[in-house]
This record gives sequence, C-alpha cells and structure tokens, in this order.
Amino acid sequence: QVQLVESGGGLVQAGGSLRLSCAASGRTFSTYTVGWFRQAPGKEREFVAAISIFTVYADSVKGRFTISRDNAKSTVYLQMNSLNPEDSAVYYCAADPRIFERRSVPYDSNYDYWGQGTQVTVSS
Repeated sequence: QVQLVESGGGLVQAGGSLRLSCAASGRTFSTYTVGWFRQAPGKEREFVAAISIFTVYADSVKGRFTISRDNAKSTVYLQMNSLNPEDSAVYYCAADPRIFERRSVPYDSNYDYWGQGTQVTVSS
C-alpha cells in the first residue's frame, strides 16, 4: 500500500508560480509511475503531467510546468510557472507500480493510488 499526500497549493496571481509536492509513504516509490491530474468545478478530471522513465505533459501545460522526483525523499514535484486562471483546480497526485507506455500515462483509470488533492487558485 502507498499513501500519497499532496501539498503546496494555494492562491496566486496570474503569471505567478507554485510548486506542488506529492509525498509517498509505504512501499518503494522510486520506480513508480507518478502522475498529476486536476479537476476544476463542473469539469472532468484531466491529465497534467507524469513521470516514470520518461516525462509526459499535457499540451496545455508544456513549457510552463515541470515534473520531477526526489527518490531519496519519496517525493514528486510539479513546478508550475506562468499560471493563469484556467489552471485553477484541485490537483491530485496518482501513482502506480507499473511503467506505462507513453500512450497510457494520461488515463487516470490506470493509477492505483491517489492523494486527497490540493487546491490551486489563480486570480486574474
């Protein structure tokens, strides 16, 4: 079993930055595929970024967001720059012990473990 805890959300002005953290406890986390997803009110949950032996980004965040991991701390980060109001959502961390093919990474049904989410609000 893996427990995931997100942190780092908050309120920021448009153009600002935030760094989200996803801390894992439990089993070895370093080989897991870890993804970030987000869900805005009234919208479906959508893929943001993921990291395994490669990194994958949604088109909407490419060039602005960076996903990274610190295996010694069992933590995955999402650095978010140039934020805009459309980035406002609850951000969720998800993990799975498998290494997915790139095309499978964006599908939330593939991930076994989820955090509770952290709110990101970007004001205009």
